[in-house]
Order: sequence, then structure tokens, then C-alpha cells
Amino acid sequence: MRRPKRVLILASKLGYQTRGFAEAAAKLGIEVRFGTDRCHKMEDPWGDKALALQFEKPRDAAQEIARVFSGDAQAEKEIDAVIALGDRPTPTAAYAAEALGIAGNPPAAAEICRSKLRQREVLCAAGIRVPDFFSFAISDDLADVLTQAKFPCVVKPLSLSASQGVIRANNPDEFAEAVRRIRLLMESPEIQVLREPDRDRLLVETYIPGREVAVEGLIDRGRLRVLAIFDKPDPLEGPYFEETIYVTPSRLPAETQKAIEECAESAIGALGLTTGPVHAEFRVNESGPWMLEISPRPIGGLCSRALRFGPDRVSLEELLLRHALGIAGSDLEREEAASGVMMIPVPRSGIFEGVDGIGEAEKVAGVMEIRITARVHDYVAAWPEGSSYLGFIFSRADSLAGAEESLRAAHGKLRFRFSPRLPVEHPVSRKIGN
Repeated sequence: MRRPKRVLILASKLGYQTRGFAEAAAKLGIEVRFGTDRCHKMEDPWGDKALALQFEKPRDAAQEIARVFSGDAQAEKEIDAVIALGDRPTPTAAYAAEALGIAGNPPAAAEICRSKLRQREVLCAAGIRVPDFFSFAISDDLADVLTQAKFPCVVKPLSLSASQGVIRANNPDEFAEAVRRIRLLMESPEIQVLREPDRDRLLVETYIPGREVAVEGLIDRGRLRVLAIFDKPDPLEGPYFEETIYVTPSRLPAETQKAIEECAESAIGALGLTTGPVHAEFRVNESGPWMLEISPRPIGGLCSRALRFGPDRVSLEELLLRHALGIAGSDLEREEAASGVMMIPVPRSGIFEGVDGIGEAEKVAGVMEIRITARVHDYVAAWPEGSSYLGFIFSRADSLAGAEESLRAAHGKLRFRFSPRLPVEHPVSRKIGN
């Protein structure tokens, strides 16, 4: 009897995105194991048998994966595919695939993608249109740094994702404030615990005006297949770049979409990516598409629910599993209906106390689902310090305008409640008595 196929899913945290893959795998009769970077000193605290890994040390993490899932005399341990969710695990996934002798991206390509600076350098050398850029250490003299800056510009960390820490500066004063604010973010315990490389360096890019789009794709033997081009109808002009609405299919002219696809494929070739999901971000203006960033992983959060494929409306997770494991059906095309997702923005930092109006919002025509993912009584940070949304709204319609309007109308009926976070007082010694 042949054993079922097995896939290893690597994720920084186990949550709604990993559950989508687990559900798709169960439908296909595929076994799933998870690897996450939670504390390795805790022995399976959630009972999910997830492997504890250190994604900041991708080679070491891959060696641990190979040790656990070696297929020498125990076939039940063999892994057939590795998929990374989010940016942090992508180098680990590449090294693990290499160690296990299965299909994966070259580790060098994944390492380049993980650094915004290295990615810029490689793409620029390949002649791909990217913003002018330079990097500097946070400890560098700001006066010297400012001699290189061209305004307006965008200042960002080298490795964080979801636009966390990304700030536009229009003049030297705004530049200095952006650096100060990013420094505080990078020195925070939440970021320090990630042990990201180059935490003490920042990237400066010339601000590129224009519309922003996202490309969701699948690479097969080095060739790109575009699954969807998402328009981002809200202007992303700064000073911070929290994303909100994605809608597809794109409104852009066919020749512009073709130029975006060609740019993405050129970037994939320049970086050396060869297989699996890919998510890319572009700015588009009269000069054509500008590559902002590209990563060998699927779209994040619950956004994949905006995509369905084939007559049975197969999920993106199922499509990716079919491709990774060589199961028929990975060539299905996206449904014809327009669809969209709103990543519900964080209006202000504070303790999330709940949301009113969900019932009204769910009745809006075209709204398919509303998922609030923020946990009540948790602190939620607004951008640029934040990186997690309050939840997601999904819509489908006959037209792109209809899908977009449904998202805006539903969001307008939601009322979020916050309370301020009280400052933490450090204990002090007190003299007892008079």
C-alpha cells in the first residue's frame, strides 16, 4: 500500500493561514506537518506536533528538518514538499528542500529575496526598473546620510514585512523623524526577539509615484504563471503604507498587465527562483512597472480567500499543494467573477475591545465573509509600528467596481472599540516609615 503524500508547512506562527493549508490537505488526503519558530524549550504546548525551528538560522533549521524527516529506514518520515508561509521561513524552506533532495528554490535565491537591499542590488544589476536606493547604519552620522538622500524618499528596515517600519520622508526633518521612529521599532523587544539580520541598517529608496498592484503567481521550472493581478485602489502615498483593498481582475490595460508579467518573470530569472508560489509588488506609472519587492511565498493572512480556481472554486492553498506534490489540477484558471479583500486597517494603536456592526456589514450585497482576527483585549499597533490587521472582508460581484464598493460599504458599518494601553510602571524601592 502506497503511503500518502506529505508536506511540511513552515510558518512563523500557526494560525488562520496554516489552517487553510491543513483543510486543503485533508480534502486531498495529504498528510501535513508544521514547522514554526516558537520557543524550542516548550514541548508541543498546543498538541499540534509542530517542529520548533529558528528561522533566523536557516541552515541550522534545515539540518533539524533533515534530521527529523530523514527517509533512510523509516519511510513514514519522508517529506515530499516544503512550503513557506510568510517571508521569514523562505530561506529555511529552500535549505530544507535541498537537504531532503526534493524540489525547491535555490537557497541563494531565497537568501537574496529575504534582504530588501540584496534584492535591489540584484534586480538593478539585471536592468530591472527599481527605485534608486542606498543603505546606511542607524549609528551613522545623519548629516552624512542626508547628503545621499533625494526627496521624496522612503525609509525602511531591510527585512520586516507588511510595510512595518516603512515611512515616507519629504524633507530632511521628516527623514530624521523617520529614522528615529524606525530605530525605536527595531530596538523594541518584539523585533529584537526575531533576531533578524541587519537590524541596525536601513534602506532608503526614491519614492515612486503611481498606482500599486500585486501579482500572485506560481513558478514551474523557472517559468512564471500569473494567477492574479490585484489592483490596490486606495492611494498608497504615505507617510505610512498600510494596505487595505485588493481587487481582481485588474483594471489596467492589457498591454500594461503584460508589461507587469514580463517584469515579474525577468525578476524571477534574475533572482534565480525556480519553483513554487511567488508574491510580487509593483508601482505602475507612465514609465511602466517598477518592481518594489518579490518573495517566494503565497499572499499572506487570509487574503488567499479572494482567489478561487476552476468550476469547483478550488482554493489557492489546494492549488499550491497540487503543484508542489505533482497532483493533477494545478493548472486551473481563476474564476471569472470579480473578487476582493479588504485588510481592515488599524485606525489607532490601543487595546482592542471589540467591534460593533458586523451583522449590518454582513448584509451588504456582495459581501461573502467578514473575519475579525484581532483578539479582544490584545494590544494592536497602528502603522508604521504595526504589522497585523484587525481582520478581513471578502466580496464577489459581476464587476470590479461592485466588488470594491461592497468592501467599502461593509467597512463603513463597522465600529471598532479601543482603550488606551496603560504605561508599565517599573517597581521602585520605597522607604518604609516616616
